[in-house]
Amino acid sequence: MENGDPLYDEPCYVISVAAKIVDLHPQTLRYYERVGVIMPHRSEGNRRLYSPRDVERLRAIIRLVDDLGVNLAGVEVIFNMRRRMEEMQKEMDRVRAEFEEETARLRALLEDMS
Repeated sequence: MENGDPLYDEPCYVISVAAKIVDLHPQTLRYYERVGVIMPHRSEGNRRLYSPRDVERLRAIIRLVDDLGVNLAGVEVIFNMRRRMEEMQKEMDRVRAEFEEETARLRALLEDMS
């Protein structure tokens, strides 16, 4: 399952399963939610449901905290910076595409004038 797959965002794991997948205690996942670094979906019965994207985010949190010694406030800053960089990349890609289209249009006009 990949990032672009619609099922990647499908909430399908209850907290005990998600905790088992990432090898954390369910209480740790609840704490991560309280501090705001993960926001699982909620079922109609208000049960936490984690998507594959949430599980990947949990794995990233674990790597940052355990491997790099980042605290949870730092994790949030890193995730916000990553999100902003992704937005900026999308904007740059859009502008580049517009530029290339305009360049092609102008080249075609020049050819027509010759």
